[in-house]
Order: sequence, then structure tokens, then C-alpha cells
Amino acid sequence: MSVEQHKDNGYEAEQIQVLEGLEAVRKRPGMYIGSTGPKGLHHLVYEIVDNAIDEAIAGYCSEIDVEILEGEQIRVRDNGRGIPVGIQPKMGIPAVTVVFTVLHAGGKFGNGGYKISSGLHGVGASVVNALSTWLEVEVRDGEKIYKQRFERGKAVTELEIIGETKETGTMVTFLADPTVFEETVYDFETLQTRLREQAFLNAGVCINLTDLRKGKDHTTHRMHYEGGVASFVEFINKRKGAEVLHDQVIFLSAAEGSSTAEIAMQYTDSYNELLLSFANCVHTVEGGTHEMGFKNALTRAFNDFGRKKGYIKENMKNLSGEDVREGLTAVVSVKLEDAQFEGQVKAKLGNTEIRGLVENLVYAKLSDFFEENPTIARGIFEKALGAARAREAARKAREMTRRKSALETAALPGKLADCSDRDSANTEIYIVEGDSAGGSAKEGRDRRFQAILPLWGKMLNVEKARLDRVYGNDKLMPVVTALGCGIGEELDLSKLRYDRIIIMADADVDGSHIRTLLLTFFYRYMRPLVEEGHIYIAQPPLFKLTRGKKVRYAYTDKQRDEIMYEYDHDPELSRYKTEIQRYKGLGEMDPHQLWETTMDPATRVMLRVEPGDAQRADETFTILMGDKVGPRKEFIEQNAEFVQNLDI
Repeated sequence: MSVEQHKDNGYEAEQIQVLEGLEAVRKRPGMYIGSTGPKGLHHLVYEIVDNAIDEAIAGYCSEIDVEILEGEQIRVRDNGRGIPVGIQPKMGIPAVTVVFTVLHAGGKFGNGGYKISSGLHGVGASVVNALSTWLEVEVRDGEKIYKQRFERGKAVTELEIIGETKETGTMVTFLADPTVFEETVYDFETLQTRLREQAFLNAGVCINLTDLRKGKDHTTHRMHYEGGVASFVEFINKRKGAEVLHDQVIFLSAAEGSSTAEIAMQYTDSYNELLLSFANCVHTVEGGTHEMGFKNALTRAFNDFGRKKGYIKENMKNLSGEDVREGLTAVVSVKLEDAQFEGQVKAKLGNTEIRGLVENLVYAKLSDFFEENPTIARGIFEKALGAARAREAARKAREMTRRKSALETAALPGKLADCSDRDSANTEIYIVEGDSAGGSAKEGRDRRFQAILPLWGKMLNVEKARLDRVYGNDKLMPVVTALGCGIGEELDLSKLRYDRIIIMADADVDGSHIRTLLLTFFYRYMRPLVEEGHIYIAQPPLFKLTRGKKVRYAYTDKQRDEIMYEYDHDPELSRYKTEIQRYKGLGEMDPHQLWETTMDPATRVMLRVEPGDAQRADETFTILMGDKVGPRKEFIEQNAEFVQNLDI
């Protein structure tokens, strides 16, 4: 192609944009905070709090106050050293201004102000500033109080002295930009969970959270834990009502150079594990080298000690990683210089040297713990050996299921009404409660891309069962077979037959129970389906409102009342009486109604299931589906208002 030809194709040099300052952040906010939904909104608070935590790690901060103000403003105040206010030599402007207006600027590079920091990229404060309608920072340096205001990332005032003080610290107040975020309402519990984590991970630091919005209780929630990560594990197990196998939390710690590792672990009677890993106080949701080192050393310590003590006989196979982690609640926290995270949202740690530190720590000190606590060791090994036996039983059941399927003419469930499209990216499957609703769904669906799998009765509660009981279960195996991607360790998303898996159950107590049972199964044994956003919950309407020839559907009591108000104030409908039909179940809808209200992609309402915070999700499933009545009753009482006020 010649230069002249290239010029004619509409792609010119002037079309290559160079975004200055913080324009790039506003143009592509998801690159810096993950999303513009609730997760990204709350991430703004975390970024500012992380700066205060860095001061705490460095030994200069003991108190952090976080307030949700009226109008969804956020204020974060710490008693650290305060951001420097002197002129930054390279930029020629105050250092605090640089921190809030220049990407990759801060005391976290090279030999800067922090040896250990969660803010690897130095973009946190400036990103929050860029994505806020306005932001104000106040700095106390022990002598004077300095203040500066920014709007959408740009300074609108000079740094000015507004008073004198003997205190030190930084206070940041900001208002998230509603033109950037889908919504700007903060969830108190989401913030509290994250801040509580930080208090556990930094023993001795006090973090206070107060909700000062109208209608809130304005109570200051003080989070201060001298026990550190050991208290964290105790809190998790107590909160979800878990029965622990040993009262003493196993605590392991070590240091090597400037790196440290702290690990707390406790076994419960649950069949599920909860492993939370952190690097420089950042939750590494995708794990990394520190988590890998922990898992490898844990398995090796179990097998070596088990062989030595005769718990694992000569003719037995070694315990697997899953065996030794069954029922385990553990927190792995490392702090290190030059942490190598993947991306600004820091989901995974990549430093190879920290793996060795964690691996050596866990193997040596856990082995010592077993030697010094033989009674606890025996109880834990019995748990792991039981898991190994169940895993072998599951393997045999899986092979039996495969042989049975191979002998059958069709491997897919008999009640499955499949779709014609074989491209999984285009398809969806409705898992429907009951045969009658399944019949309506089969008639009303679009056969090209919608498959229907009716289920009847309540399935196995997998929160109280190991994987071996899933195989052969007549309620769950049809789901596994229809989806085609396997379960547990063998799950392979590339074999998933449908992109969207939609749970469609009645809007009553039984329907809610069935939804919860299915969600528990997906979360415990097919978690990647949840994590990758494949699970949905259909939202059938509760009411059909007919007035004259006008028909509307309402999904909540509130919507019903709003539609009634519209009907009553419509002159054309005044001579008619409103007929209200309350749907007690999906089976009451004819195929056309079910399609129009619940299955038509153009008009339907669906909720996508997202894992959210791993600790909260694990805790919720254990509370709702576990054996303990007390925590479940408390959970229902605390959350009843959300059911009553549910609005689509």
C-alpha cells in the first residue's frame, strides 16, 4: 500500500490520541479500578485507606477513621506523618499536588518513603481524584494545616495554609463522579468487611467506620485486633457457626530479610475449605506464589508426618491437597518489598522468593506443631483420611457413571429439551422447578438457543455432603450431565454446553429453597461457573394487572402499587376495573406469558450471580445450609428487610 492509498482509508496520524494527565483514567476507568459498578466504586475508598495502611505498616499510623457522609461523600482520616507538602524538585509543585494529579507518583518506588506498600503502581490517589466530582485533601505536619481542592482530577485551588496544629496526618474527602459510575451508593457491610480485614492484618491498628447518612444509626464501629490473623480465623469460624476440631488456632510466622509471613489456620467439621491470602494487606483473590507455597508445604507436611506416625499405611496413596485442606480455614499474609502484582487491582502475587519463605515456614513449624500436639494432630489426620476415602469413593462413582452413560444410547438426561444451536456462546439452559412449569417453558421457549431441564423435588444439600454423594444423585446428576463440563477437580469450562445457566423457580419459600440448594451446589462443586458469570436467576413476575385491554406485569409489591397508580390516573382506563392475578407458581402461566415475562431476552429481567467477596460468600452458604440453627436464624432476622423491600 502506498502512502497516498494509506491516507485515503480514514486512519490518519491525528486520530492517534495522546491523553494527558488523568484523562486516560476518565476515558478507561475499568483499567484502573476494575469496573464502574459497585465494585469499582468501593475500590475508590480502598485506595485511599491503603495509603493510610502503608503508613501503619511503616510504623507511623495507629488510627484510621472512615466516614460515609450525607450525599454519599467519603472522608478518610489517619494520624500518620501526612503527605509531604514541600516542592517536588522535578515537577516544581507541592508533593501533595503531585500525588493527586500525576499517575505513577508517590513514595512507593525505588528508595522512596515506603519499603513495604500495597500501592505498587502509585496511581491510587490520583485515580480516585480523577474519578471524583471533587476531592479535598488536608495535611497536618505537626505545625500547620494545609488544604487543596480538586475537581475531576484537576486542581482548582492552590495548596494553602488554613490553620496551625500539633497533630500529624492526612484527611481526604471526595465525591465519586456519577457520570463515571453506574451508581454512587456505598454499601456499609462491604466497606466494613474490607476494613475489618485490614484491622486483622495489621495487629494493633485501629480502624473506625461510621455511617453518617440520613436514616443510618451513626454508630462508630471500632475494629481493633491485637491477635492479628489468628483473631481473623477465630472470627470467621465463629461468625459462620463452624464446629472447630481444635480450640487453639495454629499460628506460624517467620521473617527473612525485609519479608515476613504470618499464617493462621484452624480445622472445622465442614467439608469445604476457606483459604484467604494477602500480600502487603491486599487480598490476592487469585492467589499467587505465597498461596502456592502454603498449599505445597501443607500437603508435604501431612504426608511426611502421616507416614512417620503410621497414620498413612504403606499400601495407601499419599493424601492430596484437597484431602488435607478439607474443613480448613486459613489466612496467609505476607509483607515484602517490591511486591509484583498482576494489574492495578492486584489479584495475584508473582514474587518467586516469597514462595520459599512460606514453604519452609509451613513445613518446619507445622511439623513441630504436630509433634508437640499429638491429640490435635490425630483429630486433623482422621479428618483428612476421611476426605481421602470419600475422594476414592467419588472416583469410583464417577467411573461407574461414565460406564453407564457409555452404554446408553443418549448420554443427555431424558427430560432435557435441548436447543438446536450447538455454539455454546449463543445458548442458554433453564433449570426449571417442576414438570408443569417445565412443560410451559418447553412450549414457550425459542428452540434455537434455549434448552429446558425440569427438576422435581428438592435436591441434595451439598453443604452437608462430600462429592461422592453427588454422583448418582437423581436430582443433581442430570444438571451435571446436561452442562457437560464436569464437577470438582475435573471441571473444564471449555466443555460447557451453554453460556447462560438460568435457575427458574417459583417465587415462594419452596422455590427460594431450591434456588439456594442449586446455588450451594454450583458454588461448592462448580465454582468457576459462578466466578465467570455463567449463573443467572430468572425473575418471573408476581402479578398480572389487567385493565381494559392493557396488561402489565409487576415483579414486586411496590411495582404493583405503582402500576395501579398509573391505571387510576389514566382517563382512558377510568371506566374499567383492574383485575389482579397473583401468580403462586410458574405452572400458572401459559407458555406465551412465560415467554413474554421471563424468557424473552428483549423483555425479561434476570439477576446474574457473582461471587463477590469469597469470605462473605463462604460464610453465607455455611450459615444458610449448615447444621447450626442459631447463626441461620440471626442471618434471616438481619436480612428480612431486604426480602420485603426487594425492588428490581
